[in-house]
Amino acid sequence: MHETTLLLIEVGALLLGMSLLGRLALLIGISPIPFYLLLGLAFGEGGFVPLDASEEFLQTGSEIGIILLLALLGLEYTATELFGSLKSARVPGIVDALSNALPGAAMALLLGWGPVAAVALAGVTWVSSSGVIAKLLRDLGRLSNRETPAILAVLVIEDLAMAFYLPVLSAIVIGVSVLQGAISVAIAVAVVTLILYVALRHGHFVSRLFPADQYEPLLLGVLGLTMLVAGLAAQVGVSAAVGAFLVGIALSGRVAANASAVLTPLRDLFAATFFVFFGLTSDSSKLVPMILPALGLAIVTIVTKLISGAYAARRAGVGTLGQWRAGFALAPRGEFSIVIAGIAVTAGVAPGIAPLATAYVLITIIAGTFLARVPDAAWFRAAVRRRAAKPAPGTA
Repeated sequence: MHETTLLLIEVGALLLGMSLLGRLALLIGISPIPFYLLLGLAFGEGGFVPLDASEEFLQTGSEIGIILLLALLGLEYTATELFGSLKSARVPGIVDALSNALPGAAMALLLGWGPVAAVALAGVTWVSSSGVIAKLLRDLGRLSNRETPAILAVLVIEDLAMAFYLPVLSAIVIGVSVLQGAISVAIAVAVVTLILYVALRHGHFVSRLFPADQYEPLLLGVLGLTMLVAGLAAQVGVSAAVGAFLVGIALSGRVAANASAVLTPLRDLFAATFFVFFGLTSDSSKLVPMILPALGLAIVTIVTKLISGAYAARRAGVGTLGQWRAGFALAPRGEFSIVIAGIAVTAGVAPGIAPLATAYVLITIIAGTFLARVPDAAWFRAAVRRRAAKPAPGTA
């Protein structure tokens, strides 16, 4: 069979399956993310029928999905709102880093993988998945919630921190010189600073580049700028997701509103592709031996992320339910965790990191998808109200 024909058949079958699973998820009342992941696992390495012809196409689509998820999330906020949240989230960002990186480092040492692997696994457990969380917030209708800016501030701090962490990790595991590592960090910082400056000071000029009411050139222009900035950011060692998010922040007014409307269908398509591709590239046969360590690590770090997320929301003046929502929403890990594990494995540092990280990410995504809905349950709200109504010890 011709390769293009096989590609069309594989992609068409996957899209049809995703549609049916998405409908099932809506009927049950949950996010479709776990179903997309399981679909990918079923047809990935070690699955029933591996899909080879469409892998490269789906990989490109998944990268576009992450970019669009973060770009449209950025369109929901102004640069002023973002900087206000970042200023208030400096201390929560430090708490988030320490409380979630240390369990990963400890697990690597317990498994006997050594200090270099500990640095890598610390990054795996530290960083939440911007892509997964962006989709969760949208699916649950929480983009306008009071806790959402606090969640975004933590995510942006984590993603910006990767501009420092990844070059340093590469220098440690691959043996890059200190000078080369310092140059990579300096370039990344300069690029992030430039993008932040343009977004904050000259966002209105960026918006004027696009016709707000002419949808075709608006779609092409905003999509083109977003992918260009994301690609340039990735080229110098900054997260492509951060670049896309900041492009969204830079746009404002009717341009931002209409761009969100025309890009939403593309985002839905490619974002779903990202989750399926993640499952496709996970070898299910290698995950089984790492299930128990990954499960234990996931339980610990879901709790630590709950604590750090709730702390960030409380610092922002959010109520108790919003604090729970923030903590649970930050539970999923994703794209960065896999990238970090890949760097370590490529350098020959503890090959077991890859299947452990994959199992860990899958568990946190699936668990996080369900846990994110818990604070909206009637029984949970009632329990929070009863706890709030109890008199403090010694005041009765």
